[in-house]
Amino acid sequence: MTSHLTTAIQTLTLEAEAIVGYAQTLRETHDNQAIWSSAHALLLGCKGRVVVAGIGKSAVIAQKFVATLNSTGTPALFLHAADAIHGDLGMVQGEDVVVILSQSGNSSEIRVLAELIRSAGYPLLAITGQAESALARAANVLIHTPIEREACPLGLAPTSSTTLHLAITDALAMGLLEAKGFTPKDFARYHPGGALGKQLYLRAGVLAEANAKPSVALDATLAEVVLSISANRLGATAVVDADNQLLGIITDGDLRRALQQSNAATAHGLAELAALRAESLMTRNPKTVSAETLAVDARAVMRQHSITQLPLKSDTGNYEGMLHLHDLLREGIV
Repeated sequence: MTSHLTTAIQTLTLEAEAIVGYAQTLRETHDNQAIWSSAHALLLGCKGRVVVAGIGKSAVIAQKFVATLNSTGTPALFLHAADAIHGDLGMVQGEDVVVILSQSGNSSEIRVLAELIRSAGYPLLAITGQAESALARAANVLIHTPIEREACPLGLAPTSSTTLHLAITDALAMGLLEAKGFTPKDFARYHPGGALGKQLYLRAGVLAEANAKPSVALDATLAEVVLSISANRLGATAVVDADNQLLGIITDGDLRRALQQSNAATAHGLAELAALRAESLMTRNPKTVSAETLAVDARAVMRQHSITQLPLKSDTGNYEGMLHLHDLLREGIV
């Protein structure tokens, strides 16, 4: 095995061991369980914002924590430790709770910031690997994160420590999400522009609004069916009665099969085609969804039945439009 593969496996193993080791102590140690509960209660009881600070690599983890909190219903903001002691400390206000991430807990910026937060009376949650550090001593609640070693072969680059802090902050955020009763609808509200959010709120009727509503009558000729399908570029047309009740669907695949079954090269075959009516071409009782069906559920119906068009039908059987696979693909719902 080459040295870079050995290093990769060792890095992944050491970082995984850091997380598993902490999870084991949390599972088995009452003191750690009590500390975690205190940290959870501190964040859950925050009536302002959760202000998360760090420096260096820890600042990156802090930013990720802030992004996760904001997207799951807990208002949060990031405060860079160096900027905080040069004017940005004014970002911390009122009923905010401060979280500081630092493996050493003793860098000059972290020492000053921790003391300023403590002196100002803001609740402080520290996440650090050094239980006797300046950060740890200033904290109201301390999550101690010792590691056996960094995954860096030189023992210098933050690796195991930052991975552990990332996992711990994710765990805190998920605990808050659960405690607040955060739902898929809430998630969609905070993620309206992303593919995940769209899966939770976008409905079939909204996607189909821009499409035409191709339809023909039961006695429509083959030529009329072809014109309806071609003019509206959805690859299908609905078959409806005089009251707009959906009776069936004709796709371009149905037309190809009709051509294959007739001998269109002969006069007799052409006469047979000319005599065809929509009623004999259509698929009766097609798969349908309502306009209120979630787009992701409509996609599941298409996938299950290997189809690319879905008529929209109301509770009373009225034809309300046509949803095409391309509408879903355009929105990233695949």
